[in-house]
Amino acid sequence: MSQTTHVFERTPDGGVQKVVLKDGADPAQLRLVRQHLQDIGDQFAKGDFSGPETIHGHDMPGLEALRQAKPGEMSVKYADLQNGAQLQFIASRPELIHALHSWIGAQLGDHGKDAVEGHSAHHHSMH
Repeated sequence: MSQTTHVFERTPDGGVQKVVLKDGADPAQLRLVRQHLQDIGDQFAKGDFSGPETIHGHDMPGLEALRQAKPGEMSVKYADLQNGAQLQFIASRPELIHALHSWIGAQLGDHGKDAVEGHSAHHHSMH
């Protein structure tokens, strides 16, 4: 997906994933990005993390803890952006917030030059 930039931001209660078009004038690509993020958001909200597992592996950092989340402990909110879409992940327990931060770190590493960290990133200790 070199036509897009993935922006991952750690927040105090979880994180935000944005996918934005490098060329915002492609309506077909914009529809694909929005549908893809809606699908991921729906899957995550149901506790289904098979999408990231397929791309990044079953042992991707943070996923095991996220799989253990009970209903209501994490919410996923989708929103359209002018040139893409975003998912906001909000967790109620510190362990889940840490898992989301680990997952975001892995995403940043795996997506390489097509991923950037959000500017208002919440830095935390990995100890």
